[in-house]
Amino acid sequence: MASRKEGAGSGSTSSTSATGAASGKGKGKGSSGDSAVKQVQIDGLVVLKIIKHYQEEGQGNEVVQGVLLGLVVEDRLEITNCFPFPQHTEDDADFDEVQYQMEMMRSLRHVNIDHLHVGWYQSTYYGSFVTRALLDSQFSYQHAIEESVVLIYDPIKTAQGSLSLKAYRLTPKLMEVCKEKDFSPEALKKANITFEHMFEEVPIIIKNSHLINVLMWELEKKSAVADKHELLSLASSNHLGKSLQLLMDRVDEMSQDIVKYNTYMRNTSKQQQQKHQYQQRRQQENLQRQSRGEPPLPEEDMSKLFKPPQPPARMDSLLIAGQINTYCQNIKEFTAQNLGKLFMAQALQEYNN
Repeated sequence: MASRKEGAGSGSTSSTSATGAASGKGKGKGSSGDSAVKQVQIDGLVVLKIIKHYQEEGQGNEVVQGVLLGLVVEDRLEITNCFPFPQHTEDDADFDEVQYQMEMMRSLRHVNIDHLHVGWYQSTYYGSFVTRALLDSQFSYQHAIEESVVLIYDPIKTAQGSLSLKAYRLTPKLMEVCKEKDFSPEALKKANITFEHMFEEVPIIIKNSHLINVLMWELEKKSAVADKHELLSLASSNHLGKSLQLLMDRVDEMSQDIVKYNTYMRNTSKQQQQKHQYQQRRQQENLQRQSRGEPPLPEEDMSKLFKPPQPPARMDSLLIAGQINTYCQNIKEFTAQNLGKLFMAQALQEYNN
């Protein structure tokens, strides 16, 4: 299960006990073959609950999380309900999240509401969600329930005028690597994993009943047009500046990881040279002893004499690269929208003149 964490981009630790018990299907399949889910269908009520959860409990860079409930129809995952994780601190030692989730799903089952566990959701702060915590949590979910997804809700981008809700799953390649728990450079190279092959985005469709669509149509007619002018605001320095600052921080982290990896490669190369020189000396000494009629020196364990340096974990570097790519995509989308506004403002100004 996912549990609440504080701070920007934080994910969640995982426990598959309640997840596996509530799923009733799809246990232990993880990543066999292609993706088990080709499309995610979300009820409008679920979207409103997620937005309301953040508005009530999310403040600044605080992350809110919750459980997704629904069912699987062929290759389509239908999310019909959700409930949030309650806000609590580390001082609440008596609070049992797994027990809370089981009681919630049991109560929903009693009132004939879909109670199968199909994933989880969390909010993000300027797109900062590609973290090790999210990776570990989604792996636990996807290993227990093959069809599970994680919904990422971006309240800041939503406030710009367009709903930002995306569904992600771990790719089959990454699932296999996470099962082996070997994140060395050699293992990742063998699996051919790059930051582009870590998460796969699943298309989302938001569906409402006909009665809800009629209600929304009537509410739209009654809505005040004066409030919509904020979408045409040309002020973008704060949002763009914050995004660029986060991007620079991740680039600095990537630079530090590159320095660590280069240091590891230099140490490995230096040790190989020392090992080769040692073997040559031993070979020359054995030739001299053989010419004097003496027995050769006993062979020694080279791994004990030359302990290989510990390779740095490359998964963190892949996650940082993935987060950098996410920041770049967000900045690209944001600047494209603002360029359109600027051209429109320029055309209006020329028309008025």
